[in-house]
Amino acid sequence: MAQTVGDHLLGRLREWGVEQVFGYPGDGINGIIASFGKAGDRPRFIQTRHEEMAAFAAVGYAKFTGQVGVCTATSGPGAIHLLNGLYDAKLDHVPVVAIVGQTERSAMGGAYQQEVDLQALFKDVASDYLVEVNVPEQLPNALDRAFRTAMARRAPTALIIPSDLQDEDYSPPAHAFKQVPSSAPGLAAPTLVPDGAELARAAEVLNAGQKVAILVGQGARGAAAEVEQVADVLGAGVAKALLGKDVLSDDLPFVTGSIGLLGTRPSYELMRDCDTLLIVGSNFPYSQFLPEFGQARAVQIDIDGGLIGMRYPTEVNLLGDARTTLAALLPLLSGPTDRAWRELVEEGVARWWGTMERQAMLDADPVNPMRIVWELSQRLPLDAIVTADSGSVANWYARMLRIRGDVRGSLSGTLATMGPAVPYAIGAKFAHPGRPAIALTGDGAMQMNGLAELLTIRRYAERWSDPRCVVCVLHNNDLNQVTWELRAMGGAPKFEESQNLPDVSYADFARGIGLEAITVTAPDELGPAWERALSADRPAVLDVRCDPEVPPIPPHATFEQAESMLQAVLKGDPDAFHLVAQGLKTKLQEALPGRRH
Repeated sequence: MAQTVGDHLLGRLREWGVEQVFGYPGDGINGIIASFGKAGDRPRFIQTRHEEMAAFAAVGYAKFTGQVGVCTATSGPGAIHLLNGLYDAKLDHVPVVAIVGQTERSAMGGAYQQEVDLQALFKDVASDYLVEVNVPEQLPNALDRAFRTAMARRAPTALIIPSDLQDEDYSPPAHAFKQVPSSAPGLAAPTLVPDGAELARAAEVLNAGQKVAILVGQGARGAAAEVEQVADVLGAGVAKALLGKDVLSDDLPFVTGSIGLLGTRPSYELMRDCDTLLIVGSNFPYSQFLPEFGQARAVQIDIDGGLIGMRYPTEVNLLGDARTTLAALLPLLSGPTDRAWRELVEEGVARWWGTMERQAMLDADPVNPMRIVWELSQRLPLDAIVTADSGSVANWYARMLRIRGDVRGSLSGTLATMGPAVPYAIGAKFAHPGRPAIALTGDGAMQMNGLAELLTIRRYAERWSDPRCVVCVLHNNDLNQVTWELRAMGGAPKFEESQNLPDVSYADFARGIGLEAITVTAPDELGPAWERALSADRPAVLDVRCDPEVPPIPPHATFEQAESMLQAVLKGDPDAFHLVAQGLKTKLQEALPGRRH
């Protein structure tokens, strides 16, 4: 039997080492789906409940492996649904290849069913590489370029394949005019080291500093040992951008934790008081959380020349990968003999963790959401993968989750979209089937799409050597982050028609489809609930009833934000008294160390 274009596509994916494709079927990719069947489901077709979830799962897989995630969808609506997940990949610099069907070529331009201009649709999100394959000979080069571009530029790329082409007999490109060959799949990551003179300039800046701060992002993930050595030599504190939260252990006494609105007070103070800044593999966008312009001399290391020097007026920019650049820089560094700055940083970090524990243990109605993540941190397996959704849960993930051992974690960083925590965890389980995955999500995201993806978890759990996939729902019946933003930024009271969510038992749903299900309604139940979920022989859902009025206070709550909050209360916020009481109790923990309330 002749090999079809769909058959060759799957064969080429296998050559690229692709083990699964996340997707949802439709007649625009029927030829490809038929090829999955003929190939014995190699690579495996992982059916999510929605195409957007397929894209998110591919992003999660790519984030936790460093390899290309692959997703597929049919023409028209299926292709449209991929967009949000692909934008998540684009903004977080993650390699993903999307394979999308299209209406038959003979019908194009005829206002046919599900005919959408996919070239226009994907032009922005797949701007690094987007191509429609129109003849069989075009396929290998197009697919290989999509993979190589996704890997080299850490970006999503897209292949559009009309449905009728998928069933045509495959013929390879010839040694002929206007035909383009390709080469065997594979691409080695480059090792880039800056010029020696530039390294010397950078060392001069860093050696002159007395109060050095280091900011690391996800680009420093392969350079944790080198970052730690540089920090020791320079007597520096290290703050972590949210996508770099898992780069360094939070047990290191000089690691100040996350930075920004969701960050910690030690990170805020580190940047406020430093005289020198080293940025490694981070494109953290909020310059107001970096030192005042002109306050600190700065050096930046990044592998992407297009993103370097654009967040802070850096004096020396080193274009190179983090590990080899830091290794080359280390012999040139000589830190201050006075370690007072490092000691000050470490004292602030120790105080902060004490403050976080006190805040987590505050009474709330019924459960303090900070305690949910605090109790997880005490029991977190050292090989766990943790995903977090957008919303107020991201605050607690950023501040309360203590990274140790080989723990990995991520969330939608730059797009900050709702809904990726559960599909990220699914992608993580296919990336590392022998490691436990934990998704932290709010009830808004859970109602948006997480409930449906519990069915995907149940369906595929038997393929994972470690079946533990825990979904923890912060159940407060409120779109909480937006509620707080209304109060703090606009001085507006909570508008219940837009903010309140319908009540549902997430545990009952999980139990009904055969998952481990645990409902938590009191703080003392949290520890045992986490232990039960993390020792279960199947995926589990923790449905935790928590207080929506525990404030996600920024590390430097400003006068303007306090004034806006007061205005919201005076304008008749429906939870005004409880809101003020919880806010005062929480903030007092920073001012009164050693006391519990």
